[in-house]
Amino acid sequence: MASYRQYCPIARATEILAERWNLLIVRNLLFGATTFSSIAQGVPAMSRSMLSKRLRQLEQAGVIASTPKPAGQGSTYGLTEAGADLIGVIDGLGQWAETWVEVLPEHNDPGFALWAWCQVQLDRSALPDERVVVQFEFPEEAPGNRHFWMLIENRDAELCATDPGGEPGLRVVAESKAFVDWHRGVLPWSTAIRRQAITTMGSRSLVRAFPTWNSHTPVVAGR
Repeated sequence: MASYRQYCPIARATEILAERWNLLIVRNLLFGATTFSSIAQGVPAMSRSMLSKRLRQLEQAGVIASTPKPAGQGSTYGLTEAGADLIGVIDGLGQWAETWVEVLPEHNDPGFALWAWCQVQLDRSALPDERVVVQFEFPEEAPGNRHFWMLIENRDAELCATDPGGEPGLRVVAESKAFVDWHRGVLPWSTAIRRQAITTMGSRSLVRAFPTWNSHTPVVAGR
């Protein structure tokens, strides 16, 4: 990381945190991501080689710590005390952006919305007891970002980029903007359905329950 050669604490912090992607990696760890793949899912536009580089840099800076997995290859990642202390910085930036920064069309990535939903905005108490696969299609997206699956199992949800197997109990086809707006709580579900910006196909019970699985409010570990 390049140095500004200034003793100012803002300059020293910026040397670490203003590197592209670094704050998003910290955000993902605050959201409970602990493996390389789960961190990567929260930054889908970031190359894997760049993620490896940034993880090393953040570890050298004392923001994160890695632990080799007891079985198999790879490591698990977690925030150090210094890293966890960034929660106020992350919250402050989020509040500032909500007030001053407009959500533009390029910000409406449904894949990220699904990842955030499964990671920190999931109401597990509303999930079905049985295994359920939800298939998503976003027709406006490029092929690599058009199809996703949510696997509901053991009162938890996992985002899958490939079909996890089994007949989908629910199919969701949605416009990207409408889905993201509903996910972040600015578009009522009933309005999106009435406009046919989001359509659902499946059993009546799953169709009715599906929107209740989203708390719309991130629940960050350690708060």
